[in-house]
Amino acid sequence: MNEVIFLGTAGGRYVVAYQLRSSAGTVIKVEDELIVLDPGPGTLVHLAKKKLQVRKISSIIVSHKHLDHSADLNVIIDALTEGGFKKRGSLFITEEAINECIPLPYLRDFLKNIDFLKPRTEYTLEKGISFKTTRLLNHGAENYGLLFNMPSGKILGFITDTAYFEGIEEEFKTANILVINVVRYTRLKGVLHLCIEDVKKILSKLRPELVILTHFGMSMLRANPFKLAKELSKEFGLEIKACYDGMTIRV
Repeated sequence: MNEVIFLGTAGGRYVVAYQLRSSAGTVIKVEDELIVLDPGPGTLVHLAKKKLQVRKISSIIVSHKHLDHSADLNVIIDALTEGGFKKRGSLFITEEAINECIPLPYLRDFLKNIDFLKPRTEYTLEKGISFKTTRLLNHGAENYGLLFNMPSGKILGFITDTAYFEGIEEEFKTANILVINVVRYTRLKGVLHLCIEDVKKILSKLRPELVILTHFGMSMLRANPFKLAKELSKEFGLEIKACYDGMTIRV
């Protein structure tokens, strides 16, 4: 069974700091292998709560260096490798992030391998899965969107943190299932995150089978993501869901 498990749905400093939503990352589960995406604060704890064994992690992907996407990376590497006694796991991370996200160099030697993310490049994982990066997103840090080729033939896309830019839709046009990080309800000048108006622009040009909104900041929580998803579904004639902590979908 192939699943995507959203351990956390928090975005924005306030929501993360007060844990109004969990800030843990996302897990793609393929048979008995786990791929962990953006292990933010609390990821290790929520893996345990979901009874997802850390030793089953085959790959960790960090889209960019910000703490809400990387804070649990070191402790997960240590747990996965049993303190370095078992060389396990592949890490995919931006070159910009490696020194800041893993400041203890000995931890890097615990992993089987480390690959640096580059724009529009394909990477191969376990169980016949591969993923491709998009062009550099607009977020003030080296950051890429991700497109996973799943064993079912479906393409699972993640629009990670970014401000809207012309051509973003083209990067994700192949996605059957599209996960969108939407931190803001309304646009705020200087904040490099998507808002609901940006989501509308994107969905006016794409027709995925399923859209999942996640990574909510305070303005999104106040606006009620579930209500917004229902309104967007009606407006665009698409299946659009607002994510909640622990939500699982089959792929």
